[in-house]
Amino acid sequence: MAIPRATIPAPTTTRRAAAPPLGSDRAAMRSLRVAVIGAGAAGLATARELCREGHAPVIFERSGGVGGTWIYEPREDGGHSSLYESLRTNLPREVMGFLDFPFAAAPDSLDTRRFPRHEEVLRYLQEFARRFDLHGLVRFGTEVTAVDVLQDRHHWRVRWRKAAGGGGTDADAARTGEDEEEQEESYDAVVVCNGHYTEPRIADIPGVDAWPGKQMHSHSYRVPDPFRDQVVVIIGAKNSGGDISRDIAGVAREVHMANRASPAATCERLPGYHNLWLHSMVERADADGSVVFRDGTSVRADVIMHCTGYKYSFPFLAGETVSVHDNRIHPLYKHVFVPRLAPSLAFIGLPFKVIPFPLVQLQASWVAGALSGRIQLPSEEEMMEDVRALYSQLEAIGWPVRYTHCLKHDQFDYDDWLAEQCGHAKVEGWRRQMYDAASKKKVECPETYRDEWDDHHLLEQANQDFQKYH
Repeated sequence: MAIPRATIPAPTTTRRAAAPPLGSDRAAMRSLRVAVIGAGAAGLATARELCREGHAPVIFERSGGVGGTWIYEPREDGGHSSLYESLRTNLPREVMGFLDFPFAAAPDSLDTRRFPRHEEVLRYLQEFARRFDLHGLVRFGTEVTAVDVLQDRHHWRVRWRKAAGGGGTDADAARTGEDEEEQEESYDAVVVCNGHYTEPRIADIPGVDAWPGKQMHSHSYRVPDPFRDQVVVIIGAKNSGGDISRDIAGVAREVHMANRASPAATCERLPGYHNLWLHSMVERADADGSVVFRDGTSVRADVIMHCTGYKYSFPFLAGETVSVHDNRIHPLYKHVFVPRLAPSLAFIGLPFKVIPFPLVQLQASWVAGALSGRIQLPSEEEMMEDVRALYSQLEAIGWPVRYTHCLKHDQFDYDDWLAEQCGHAKVEGWRRQMYDAASKKKVECPETYRDEWDDHHLLEQANQDFQKYH
């Protein structure tokens, strides 16, 4: 089901001054000191756009490097990223990259394939940070603990401390941080780029509290070997669920995927596997170790792994700033601005089921322009009316609250709308066509879509466009 096009407003809702094309220098009308929380893809893109608009960003990053969720950590406990060791991208690199910084194979590439491993994405983000001199803006090993708006609603107090085990670029950042005192600073604006792949969502399964086996979330999955000779039930059959199921099937005795979208009678073995089954959703878990599916079958399982996504979490924000209910962040204008506090508080990278890097770059450009005054936002009342209209439209089509920030194919209309607000050209047409082709191939050939494709004409268009950025 697609979100209705009416949720993408007419571009007249934002008033802007003319701006040169993406990638050119722009003279800022107002230069602000901006705190950016997170040095992943969203934080790096935001810092770059803020600099190009004439602002002075400071990036707070609790780890010791840039890259956010693309930093692989072998350990399974604590505040780690959500990568597993075998992960490859599920989108071709040509569409993944930032709009004016192609994600092309390079002499120092770690994986030149179109659907590369996670190390290659991290290398790309590190190169992006080097190319645009962003490392010097990052305070590594610092954790933001509180963000409060001051009474004038135009300035912010940011409290932070050295992160436990955060590493960093100097000796201070390498300390444990347990006894560190909080420090605070004042900023003109705050942009939240802390990602949404750290707080797991767990499926509600009747009887699971009395079930004797091991439960875990895919967030803690790294390698298949711990599941050798075990019976594993995977809740969720989308990107991570499908990949992890196939990964584990190489060593496990049995793997059973439970898919909410499958018909109730589904119980089938996947082609090419002797020990991997697809079922309908789990009905219940019993105290004798059984897991019962809605298709009527049951298995004695050793492990239930929840591949059920993540919850948005902003532990550093006061409760009255925004609310998060069933994964809907309220109130947000166009998934970015809190109307009451716009433009001095913004969120980058919240939409999911999207191509993230181009989207966050356009969001960041919009935020940077709004902060400088080059782009004028609607009034608080107009933005709130837009939020209410979106909720009404989603309710009318039965769109679940938890999918408020799920854009899917409507991401391209959203990207084009953002580009128009910023004065940029629309996103190249081949990106949408390549995304659609890859999505179709993934459904038709889930085992081979990463290594077999037939969109060579689109690849040629992409490479032609990339030439202008060399």
